[in-house]
Amino acid sequence: MSVPSPAPSPYPMPQVPGVRHRYVTARGVRFHVAETGTAAGIEDATPIVLVHGFPQHWYAWRHVMPLLAARHRVLAVDLRGFGWTEAARHGYGTGSLADDVIAVLDELGIGRAAIVGHDWGGWVGFAAALRHPERVSALVSVNMTHMWPPHRRVLPNLWRMWHTAFVEHPPLGRLVLRRTGFAGFLLRHWSGDPDLWEREDLRVYTDLMRDPGHARAGEQVNAAYVWQEIFGHPRGRYRKARLTVPTLIIGGERDVVIPPPVLEGGERHADDLRVVVVPGAGHLLPQERPEAVAEEVLRFVS
Repeated sequence: MSVPSPAPSPYPMPQVPGVRHRYVTARGVRFHVAETGTAAGIEDATPIVLVHGFPQHWYAWRHVMPLLAARHRVLAVDLRGFGWTEAARHGYGTGSLADDVIAVLDELGIGRAAIVGHDWGGWVGFAAALRHPERVSALVSVNMTHMWPPHRRVLPNLWRMWHTAFVEHPPLGRLVLRRTGFAGFLLRHWSGDPDLWEREDLRVYTDLMRDPGHARAGEQVNAAYVWQEIFGHPRGRYRKARLTVPTLIIGGERDVVIPPPVLEGGERHADDLRVVVVPGAGHLLPQERPEAVAEEVLRFVS
């Protein structure tokens, strides 16, 4: 169901030339979708859905969107509780967020689309491809590994997820996100480009975390990821799952969260899984190297 206008928000929407905004209600939540591009004259053009990571929203894709728009319809979705999407009380587990993305496609009348996810959005993309393969024509995961990383590569790198310890425990996590500069610290720490936040406005992400609903959503996403996903791996949560959707993983050579060694090893669980590592790049590829991301996406999706 389309919603013509959002509820009043104290946080102004950042504007990007050529980007339109709409709201749809799906699974009882009002979702914000930023859209650009056209498929006019390109009958077989695949819609591309962009899914952001933590603690960001659609705006993290603003440099990538125009690079894809000449050949595709491009939609950047704010996950529940992030950006200008409603902060629901529940539903922050991976499977639920994946179902949200598919439900938004339903409301927009899109049968199949390519999903491009960054960070946590990449994990959501994997879940969507496993749960709804008939709806996902291709998957691109940016700065996020697949669901079958070998233990010998994961265990030495688990310390890189140290930040979740500060935000995964209710209700302390939401207080940390609301009342400290922790979200901003993470974004600065994760960037492989030391000048990124001199060019970009960090507050467009951090200001939203002052809102109680957004802060709780950030807490709930991290809690679900730790308890359902990280601790689920030793128990073989995805051991029997088979990835049939063509998939590309794009990593950063200097990614301090998801380093290149943990990107490998998923090929035996997938029909078509490829890995590309961008030299010198960190964990925020859509902002650090938007041209490289767009080039790989266009080559793979088209």
